[in-house]
Amino acid sequence: MNEKIVITADEYDRIDGRNAYYSDIKRLTLGEPVMKENKNMQIAAQLWKESKDGTLEVHTELPIHQVFDLMIFLGRTLLYFKEAYRMPLLYDPENPTVERVGIQGGVLPVAVCTENPNIKSDIKEFSQALNDLGELTGERLRTLTRIIEELEIY
Repeated sequence: MNEKIVITADEYDRIDGRNAYYSDIKRLTLGEPVMKENKNMQIAAQLWKESKDGTLEVHTELPIHQVFDLMIFLGRTLLYFKEAYRMPLLYDPENPTVERVGIQGGVLPVAVCTENPNIKSDIKEFSQALNDLGELTGERLRTLTRIIEELEIY
């Protein structure tokens, strides 16, 4: 199953956030997609789990552009919540749009999910969870920032 894999990060289970040393995700890889639905993409990221017989199998696979889209989505969300405390409900019910991020000639609309009937309580819990995860996300954001800065020189 290692055909077409170019980059690998083994032992991911040792650094998988609060699941470290107990995680089912054992390996991250980059290479040609292995899942049928992603075959039209050139590169995909795979998360591998250990099966019951001890072999590794692809658990999740995302085309590389979707990994970037998730990073953009998460980054925009983190920036939003840095300032959300200024609003009584942590969002403006009249304008729930966080940002419309231009990508690939279109738009990635980032917004508070006002269709959620429990948004008033869920957004508070979400905001608190982001704060609680600060030690895990902070280090990863600093590392990602350093790498992105290095890429700009490239």
